[in-house]
Amino acid sequence: MRVGVTTFTPLSPASNTSTVKSTAFSPVDYVVFTLLLVLSLAIGLYHACRGWGRHTIGQLQMADRKMGCLPVALSLLATFQSAVAILGVPSEIYRFGTQYWFLGCSYFLGLLIPAHIFIPVFYRLHLTSAYEYLELRFNKTVRVCGTITFIFQMVIYMGVVLYAPSLALNAVTGFDIWLSVLTLGIVCTVYTALGGLKAVIWTDVFQTLVMFLGQLAVIIVGSAKVGGLKRVWDVASQHGRVSGIELDPDPFVRHTFWTLAFGGVFMMLSLYGVNQAQVQRYLSSRTEKAAILSCYAVFPCQQLVLCMSCLIGLVMFTYYKEYPMSTQQSEAAPDQFVLYFVMDLLRGLPGLPGLFVACLFSGSLSTISSAFNSLATVTMEDLVRPWFPRFSEARATMLSRILACSYGLLCLGMAYISSQMGPVLQAAISIFGMVGGPLLGLFCLGMFFPCANPPGAVVGLLAGLIMAFWIGIGSVVTRMGSGTAPLPLNGSHFSLPSNLSTIAMTTLMPSTTLSRPTGLQRLYSLSYLWYSAHNSTTVIVVGLLVSLLTGGMRGRTLNPRTIYPVVPRLLALLPVSCQKRLRCKSHSQGLFGDTTVLPEKMSNGMLKGIRDKEAVAEPVKGPLHPGSSPTFIVQETSL
Repeated sequence: MRVGVTTFTPLSPASNTSTVKSTAFSPVDYVVFTLLLVLSLAIGLYHACRGWGRHTIGQLQMADRKMGCLPVALSLLATFQSAVAILGVPSEIYRFGTQYWFLGCSYFLGLLIPAHIFIPVFYRLHLTSAYEYLELRFNKTVRVCGTITFIFQMVIYMGVVLYAPSLALNAVTGFDIWLSVLTLGIVCTVYTALGGLKAVIWTDVFQTLVMFLGQLAVIIVGSAKVGGLKRVWDVASQHGRVSGIELDPDPFVRHTFWTLAFGGVFMMLSLYGVNQAQVQRYLSSRTEKAAILSCYAVFPCQQLVLCMSCLIGLVMFTYYKEYPMSTQQSEAAPDQFVLYFVMDLLRGLPGLPGLFVACLFSGSLSTISSAFNSLATVTMEDLVRPWFPRFSEARATMLSRILACSYGLLCLGMAYISSQMGPVLQAAISIFGMVGGPLLGLFCLGMFFPCANPPGAVVGLLAGLIMAFWIGIGSVVTRMGSGTAPLPLNGSHFSLPSNLSTIAMTTLMPSTTLSRPTGLQRLYSLSYLWYSAHNSTTVIVVGLLVSLLTGGMRGRTLNPRTIYPVVPRLLALLPVSCQKRLRCKSHSQGLFGDTTVLPEKMSNGMLKGIRDKEAVAEPVKGPLHPGSSPTFIVQETSL
C-alpha cells in the first residue's frame, strides 16, 4: 500500500448549473432555514439580556457552574457533531462501505476514561481553563505552550467547520458561499459573545434536536422510497457495501477494526478528555457526579448519531441504484454527495430540504460557538489574567466578549483557507489528530507519570508536534508527487460506480496501489486515525526520557491532586491474595529524585488515604523561605 492522489482539478462550487439551484429550495424551505438562525440568535440574546449589566466573568465562561446533566450532555454531543460529520460520514459509507461504522466501538473507552479519570481530576481542582492543570502540575511555561497549541488547533478546525455548510448551501440553492459564511459567522459570534457559555449550551440543545430531526427525515423518506430499511440492507450487502470485520493489524491500512476501535479511542480522548471546549462543559456542571453522568449520557447519543449517519449513506447508495444520478451530481465533490441526494430525495416535500440544511447549520453553529467561547476563555485565563491580575470584573467581562468577537473574525479568514482543502471529514479529523494528539500526550504525561518534570513536558510537546506535522505534511507532499489514482481504501471489495469515476476533486485520503512503499513513504501512509495515538505516545516517551536526563522531580513540588494513581488502582482490582504477593514499598525517593508535596494543597481524602497506607511524612531538612509552608516528603510504606 502506498499514498496516492487523484490528478483531477478541484470542482468550483460556482460551476454548478443554475437550473437545479433555482428549483432546489422553496419559500417554505427558506422560512425553515431562517427560523433556525433567528431562534438560535434569540436564545443567545435572551441569556445575554437576562441580568444585563450584572454579568460576571464566571457567568460568561462557566455559566456559574450550575448547569444540569442533560443540557451539558447534549452540548457535549453537539460540540463536535458538526456539518463535517453530517456531510462526511454518509459520503464515506456510500463510497467505501460500512467499515467506518466500527468507530462506534471506540466510544466506550473514549468516554469511560474521561468520566473516571480526567473529569474527577479537573473538577476537584476547580479549574476554569484545562491548561491551568498544566501549571499546577508543571509550571507556567508548560501552561502557555499548551494554550497556544490549543488555540492553533481550534482556529484551523473552525475554518473547516465554517466553510462546510456554506459550500453545501451554495451547491443546492445558489446562495453566495461567502455571504453564507459571513451570516453563519456573525450570528454565532453575536450570541456567543453576548450570552456566554450558558447561551452556547442552550442553543446547543436546540440545535441538537434540529440535527436529529433533519437526519431522521432523510432516513424515513429515503427508506420509504426504496422499499424499507430491509431492502436497503439487502442491496448494500449484494453490492459489497456491508463490510465484515477487517482484523488486519497493519496501522498503515486506512480503516480496519483495530484502527477504528482502538485508534479511534485516542481520537475520542483528545476530544472528550482534554479539549477545552468539552472540559469547560464538564466544569460548568453543578456537581462532579452531574459532570460524570453527562459524559455517560453522551455514549448512547453518539451511537445513535453514528448509526443515523451510516444509514443515510446506505439509503443513498440504494436510492442511486434505482434512480440514476444526473450529470451534475456525478461531477460533485464527495462532500456534496449528501446534499444533492437530499435535494433529489426531498424535492416536492416543502420544508424538508430546508430542515436538512438547517440540520447542517445547526451542527456548525454548535461547534463554532463552543470554539469561540473556549478560545476566549483560555486566552483570558491563561494569557491575559496571569499578566494583569488586577483586572476588574467589568473589564474582564468586556474583554472576554471582545476576545470572542475577535476569534469570530479570525475564523472567517480561516474559512477561505479551508476552501482549498479536499474532503472535509478527514481533513478535520487529521487536524485534530495532528494537534490534539500531542495535547493528549501532554496531559497524560502529567497525570500518570509523577516523575515527569517541566523540561520533559515542554520538549515532549514539541517533539509530538514536530512528529505530527512531519507525518501529516509528508503524507500530503508524497501524495502530490505520486500522481496515482485512488482505489478502495478500507478493504471492502467493490469498485465505485462508473458515473463517479470522473469525480473532480483532490483528496487528503490515502489510497492503496499495487506497490508497497518503503522507508519514509511507509511512515507517511499511516492511517489518519492513528495520528492521535502515535503523537501522544511520542510526547510521553520523549517527555519521560528528558525528565530522566534532567533529574525528574528532584527538588520540585508536586501537587498530589494533579496525579491519577494508576498502579494502586490497577492493583486494587486484583484478588487479595495477589495483592499480598505483590505487596511492596513504593518510595518517592528513587531514580527520578524526591517527590515533594505541599500539605495545605492536600484534600482531606488524600490525607486519609496517606494514613490508610501507613505513610510516613518527614519534614524536609534545611531552612524555609520566609512565609513558606513546611514541605514534606511522602513515602508510602505499603499498598
